[in-house]
Amino acid sequence: NSEATAVLSVSPQNWLTEGDSVTLSCEVRDSSTGWNFSWYRDNDKLLSDSSRGFGGYYTLSSAALNNTGVYMCRAERGEPAYHTQYSKPQLLWITASSSPVSLIVSPSRSQHFSSGTLSLICEEQSNSTGWRVRRYSLSESKVSDCLSGWGSVTGSTCNISYLYTSHTGVYWCESKSGEKSSAVNITLQEGDVILESPVHPVTEGYPLTLHCVYVYTKSSDLTADFYKDGLLLQTQTTGEMIIPTVSKSDEGLYHCKIPEKGESPQSWISVRGVSASGAPFSVLHLLSFLMTGSPYLLSTIILGVKYYRARGKISSCDDFG
Repeated sequence: NSEATAVLSVSPQNWLTEGDSVTLSCEVRDSSTGWNFSWYRDNDKLLSDSSRGFGGYYTLSSAALNNTGVYMCRAERGEPAYHTQYSKPQLLWITASSSPVSLIVSPSRSQHFSSGTLSLICEEQSNSTGWRVRRYSLSESKVSDCLSGWGSVTGSTCNISYLYTSHTGVYWCESKSGEKSSAVNITLQEGDVILESPVHPVTEGYPLTLHCVYVYTKSSDLTADFYKDGLLLQTQTTGEMIIPTVSKSDEGLYHCKIPEKGESPQSWISVRGVSASGAPFSVLHLLSFLMTGSPYLLSTIILGVKYYRARGKISSCDDFG
């Protein structure tokens, strides 16, 4: 098949903290077996899968900051070798385990209704200055600053006075020297229902509270169904679900549905452990992924990076540096 294309997916998510494990999977769908796979980052060829185990998997058992980049894969088989087209790119974003600044989101949730307002605050933990809010726009496939037309700046705060679906994207704080906070994914919902979940990871042993909110009441007082990984967990007449003591097994994709009103996008809820001293790690994980139509979009979200399929060359990724 001259049109065979490799399909690249990422598990558990594209947005990681250094030390996390991540696996890239490459497959040729609707095709027989016998493929060998090659991996590419920012145009440079990496190890073939034969160096990391046959089967189309590329695993980083402990992701480092320099693993950040745009990845693609390609498959080949036969003699002479037949190559598939290159996969669409996937961005891996790895942030430091500690940073002098945190991104605070107000209202403190990952999902927001269109036409609302949003404040993004770079909260400093030291005397560092010069932090700015930046965004990777999923609709425009580019990085930009708050002052570039989508927000206004007051001190270290970026204010968005009227939200549109085009504001969906990944947000972070960045210093003049290029140091970054952890990233947060903000999802704008055109529909009538959102899931209110914590912006940052929940620590093991702490409670987790989720609200299912209907746009016309702005309160969680309607009967709602709560789902994890596509399976119904609970039905609550108050529109609120509480897990009193979370554990690692509670990590997953959550969404809610209010009968006859609508269904929310999905949000990834991350659960972090505690350090040996009992203090929670300061790492912030990305908690939510945009969900618009396909349950597989969350694990295979295509970030729209421009690339040249014919030569397998992708455009410059300097914006991510």
